[in-house]
Amino acid sequence: MSSSWNSVGLEVFYQVLGWIAFFAWSISFYPQVILNYKRKSVVGLNFDFVVLNLTKHSSYLIYNAALFFSPVIQRQYHDKYGVNEMIPVAANDVAFSLHAVALTAFTLSQVFIYERGNQKVSKVCISITAIVWTAAIICLIIAWPKSNWLWLIDVFSSIQVTMTAIKYIPQAVMNFKRKSTIGWSIGNIILDLTGGVLNFGQMGVQSIDQHTLVNFYGNIGKTLLSLEVVFFDVIFIIQHYVLYPVKRDENDVDYPVLPIQAKQEANA
Repeated sequence: MSSSWNSVGLEVFYQVLGWIAFFAWSISFYPQVILNYKRKSVVGLNFDFVVLNLTKHSSYLIYNAALFFSPVIQRQYHDKYGVNEMIPVAANDVAFSLHAVALTAFTLSQVFIYERGNQKVSKVCISITAIVWTAAIICLIIAWPKSNWLWLIDVFSSIQVTMTAIKYIPQAVMNFKRKSTIGWSIGNIILDLTGGVLNFGQMGVQSIDQHTLVNFYGNIGKTLLSLEVVFFDVIFIIQHYVLYPVKRDENDVDYPVLPIQAKQEANA
């Protein structure tokens, strides 16, 4: 088994899948930003989702950048999983994470400048965010004396996996309560789903070439991330197209009213 690619074709295919996933995931941030801008409103976008998403992408950036750029952490990775094992983080992973943090922060800024109704960040979200970053600081203090950097970035990988598992829940619940996905861009979800499927496929290609599944559990964060993304995106697609279909174009500047509002207006 080799730390380099055995098949040039599979290596090229791996890179192609990775960069397509990168562009799909990167572009996925823009439909929501554009929708907010057109509507001059963030009503329908759950603020807990945005805050948790920023924590998730920040943690993922720390993990990807550290493992990709640090020779020390790469050495620790090889000591743990084998000297011939490939580092499971590619340049597109780092590029995506950096872009994701920037766009999520920009989306959060829109919350402060556009109409938001009575929506606000919940106390539960604030508590979760505070606990997560406090725990991260404690882990840094623990890792520092013995230079357990691989363990530390694995902590950040675990954080991003956990945030991915819970960040979509507030939005899904909000859609259910409103009986509508208005204000929540489906373009975001379709591109997000595309990225998740391709990201998982990229790891599969690497496994086929290396004749091992070690990269799936060696980079368990990336594996679980892809599976979680696919699971929740399917839920949102069902909500948008099956449960709460919007008759008018959601990107219309004169965005449609909620079903409850329409009913009230009809009875007025």
